[in-house]
This record gives sequence, structure tokens and C-alpha cells, in this order.
Amino acid sequence: MVDRWAEGKALNPDSGRANGYYRMTGWLLNYVTENRELPKGIHGMPEGRDRHGRTEPSFPVDFDQVSEGFTLPE
Repeated sequence: MVDRWAEGKALNPDSGRANGYYRMTGWLLNYVTENRELPKGIHGMPEGRDRHGRTEPSFPVDFDQVSEGFTLPE
């Protein structure tokens, strides 16, 4: 699901992944663990810091789009 969201996004030169990739992965894991369901609608990913201490801004993710076709195992 995070890979679907990351398609076409600018890459972070330090990780080679889309900016916010690991932040979104962690947020999604916490959400699913706590709620036992996939998020729906738009959620703001929290502000973060890169490995150099620079601020990375919050960004919105529309989970209705990126979660289409995904389900959690029973």
C-alpha cells in the first residue's frame, strides 16, 4: 500500500525511497495494530525529521485511494 502511494513521488537521496515513505509505513503499522482495520479517508502523516535533523513536513494521504483492493487477513 505504501509502495502504491509512493509511485511518482520525489525520492529522498539518503534512502532512495519517496519522502515520507518510512514515516507513513510506521504510522500505518501503528494504525492497523491499534484499530484492526485499514484507515479510511484522508489522514495527515505527522511531521518528521530526516537523519540530518532537518524537519520534514506533514502530508495528507487519501487512504480510500491507496487502500483500494487491499484487505487485512482475518
